[in-house]
Amino acid sequence: MTAIVEILSALFLLMGVFLFLVSAFGIIRLPDVYTRNHAASKSSTLGILFILIGTLLFFYHQHGHVDFRIVLAIIFIFMTSPVAGHLINRSAYHSGVKMWDRSVQDDLKKSR
Repeated sequence: MTAIVEILSALFLLMGVFLFLVSAFGIIRLPDVYTRNHAASKSSTLGILFILIGTLLFFYHQHGHVDFRIVLAIIFIFMTSPVAGHLINRSAYHSGVKMWDRSVQDDLKKSR
C-alpha cells in the first residue's frame, strides 16, 4: 500500500510540474498580454493544485491525518487565482492594452 500511495502522489507532483512547464511555455510563446495571463493563471492554478493534492496524499499516508493547512491552501488558491487572472486581464483591457491583431472576438468592446 505504501508504494501505491507514493506512486500516486509522485504522479500528482509530476502532473503539477508538467502544468507549470506548459504555463512557462505559454508565457514565452503566446502573442499578447491577455493570452499570456490566461496561460499563467489557468495552468499554474491547476499545477499548484496537483502539487498540493500530491503533498496532501503523501502526508496523509505518512502521518495518518489530513493536514487542513494544505486543504485550506487548495481552497484559497482555487478561489483566488482565476479571479485574480480575470481582474488583471480586465484592468489591462480598460487601461488600453491592445489585443493581438488576429484576435477574433472582443466581448468587452460594448462596455467601453
